[in-house]
Amino acid sequence: MEASNSSCTSLLQEKKENRGVLVMLPEPNKDDPLVDKKKEILSERRIDLVFHLQGTNLPHLGMIESTLLEDMIRAARILQLDETEWYFIEDDGYGPFSPRNELEALNVIHSITCDLIHFASSEDAELLQALQAKVVDKIVCFANEDAENTEGVRCIGQAETQLFYWAIKQGVKSKLNIAEFEGLGRGAVATMNLNVGDVAVEIPQSLIICEDTALRSDMRQVLEKVDELASETITLLWSMRERHNKHSEFMPYFSALPKSFNTGLSFSIDALTALEGTLLLEEIIQAKEHLRAQYENLCSTLFASNPEIFAPEFYTWDQFLWGCELWYSNSMKVAFPDGKLKTCLVPVAGLLNHSLYPHVMRYSTINTRTESLKLYVSRPCKSGQQCYLSYGPLPSSNLITFYGFLLKGDNPYDTIPIELDLPQQLDPNNQSLDKGCQISHMVRGTWLSRSRSNKYGLPSRLVDSLRTAFLEEDDLQLLQRSPRLSIISKENEAAVLEAILSIMKPMLDSMGETNEFSSEDCSWDVNLAMQFKDGQQRLITSICESCSSGLEVLGLS
Repeated sequence: MEASNSSCTSLLQEKKENRGVLVMLPEPNKDDPLVDKKKEILSERRIDLVFHLQGTNLPHLGMIESTLLEDMIRAARILQLDETEWYFIEDDGYGPFSPRNELEALNVIHSITCDLIHFASSEDAELLQALQAKVVDKIVCFANEDAENTEGVRCIGQAETQLFYWAIKQGVKSKLNIAEFEGLGRGAVATMNLNVGDVAVEIPQSLIICEDTALRSDMRQVLEKVDELASETITLLWSMRERHNKHSEFMPYFSALPKSFNTGLSFSIDALTALEGTLLLEEIIQAKEHLRAQYENLCSTLFASNPEIFAPEFYTWDQFLWGCELWYSNSMKVAFPDGKLKTCLVPVAGLLNHSLYPHVMRYSTINTRTESLKLYVSRPCKSGQQCYLSYGPLPSSNLITFYGFLLKGDNPYDTIPIELDLPQQLDPNNQSLDKGCQISHMVRGTWLSRSRSNKYGLPSRLVDSLRTAFLEEDDLQLLQRSPRLSIISKENEAAVLEAILSIMKPMLDSMGETNEFSSEDCSWDVNLAMQFKDGQQRLITSICESCSSGLEVLGLS
């Protein structure tokens, strides 16, 4: 099945004597930056990646042991961990670790069983189909937690209508339609019931806009003369002019794009003021400064030397910013048959909105046989329901800056980095300190912690590093056993909690109050800034309250 993870190598072995099959989950990919960490967790928890699926009563296939499937899911969760999920994993935590991780894990198992069924005997195929049905049930039950299952009203605007019929004429095969969703703007709605593994949209490779598209234009002779011009810059410059070309083959696409994208890059002074005290304020300012410097450099070199190609009226600062917001908010990374990963604009697919519970998660590779990009469904989407896409494990700061929205509910990727000045080496014979120094530490809302043994709701990796850092010289022998989830002493524990408080409390104080703005009267950007700041204050407050409670329990507050 094409939706399978290409790195997944599965093996089917028939067990004649006990009528069963072996289902093998893939080893962590060697190119995965977390490969060693994942292997370490699998080893520590003695989790196998090979599972013997057997049935003794084929007419009643519902007997497949739930514990077997749970073991498979636990293993798959670890294989699908990203950096943030890995950091917050606890010794007693087996998942779910995030909606993304859970859906990825279940879909890996579903994909492997699809592959195995093609080579299985009839009896083994029945077993695998029973397993597959249970996995789908898990996906459906988990997805029911989604709070964003909205229904939309089909767009009947001229631009949207022309875009849709143009796309179909160009070879797009779609089970989605363009719709308007209250409070969310445009999106895509399913025109029929979509099941796991179905193709929601298929876009011909010829319709995908990338660097090659720009280099087929008359810009090529100019752009190729410029040294070290990034492919993203090439496509940006091409799209800035092409949107005004009435004869462009992509005119229906450009005509349907919004006049403004309303991302954090377009925040007003009032909105930036509302962000005072947050890390996002500095991130937006730095991003704008970077773009301004890039624009001015292009003006003084490329634009000035080639006015016949780069008409001044198409290459103003406002037009440049619009182009940047277009590519930030609508582009996708696509792997082409030549092996290159390119940043692209994909008509129709770019209309799908982001969710923590996406329907489409894997969509990044051109199918060499059909020469098209297929968006496979990872969880069922009912007819008339909005079909969501995963933009990736993005924090709210990233969503605001480059996309211009916030998710409803808690975002597990909303974290605040913690910089620790830890000693590089207290004991030459102990490696626990080195590990603590190499980790990028962070915190997030304590309400997201599900650990029963971690009473603070703080990440153990952070707490352990601080416990080690505050050890007295005479206690260094304690490093021979892991301090994880164990209090070394009251004094040591108090030093840990006070250190975290000393970092977080000033951050909270610097944010001030947000009630100086009225949410009813403020503009879209101020309102978005206030929502973000409220979320950050809630996150930091939970950390401070947890540390204070811990000090009270120690009797040292």
